[in-house]
Amino acid sequence: MNLAVIFDMDGTLFQTDKILECSLDDTFDHLRSINEWDGPTPIDTYREIMGVPLPKVWETLLPTHSEDIRKQTDAYFLTTLITNIHNGQGALYPNVQELFQYLKDQNYSIYIASNGLIDYLAAIVQYYQLDEWIEETFSIQQIETLNKGDLVKKILTTHHINQAVVVGDRLSDINAAKDNGLRSIGCQFEFAQADELAQADFVINDLMEIKELLEIHLPRQKA
Repeated sequence: MNLAVIFDMDGTLFQTDKILECSLDDTFDHLRSINEWDGPTPIDTYREIMGVPLPKVWETLLPTHSEDIRKQTDAYFLTTLITNIHNGQGALYPNVQELFQYLKDQNYSIYIASNGLIDYLAAIVQYYQLDEWIEETFSIQQIETLNKGDLVKKILTTHHINQAVVVGDRLSDINAAKDNGLRSIGCQFEFAQADELAQADFVINDLMEIKELLEIHLPRQKA
């Protein structure tokens, strides 16, 4: 039986908050420099919607701007994020690599299903050398619907996965699990919201808690 654990990236494996504010500040400084923004950086608004696809982010943060400006802003923000990752300003959550090694030892396959863009996710995986454990990283860019449930379905069908759980911190992760008849593990980390986590099958405060949950609810493959 092909068993898998499908992880979200931002706010689940990667501490996005460590590069979010500075990257967003840089981006809105750029908008101010070209007279496309006046006022403080809307960091709190971004935190509230964290986890949605980036096109939806810019619709929310720049509601009166043209689509062209939104696309330019998206590209600038992505470049800034990647630069900050390569500069070592981000961080993984505690125990990511330890958990991944455990999962690999126990014959679980590891996948990423993220609303982040392809180049951004690749920068994180490369910088922290996560490809040692991850089978494949899937970005919302690969799905026309921009629906995370469809993204998880793509992982399941592409890799012929029989059983899996989805691990994430936002409602999009929880709903992606439900849409595919999977169980969800909600991470009570920086961007999580109580009303969303209440809809998860399980809630954890540390990634290593996943070990016990898997032993009970998704037994490892037998040799």
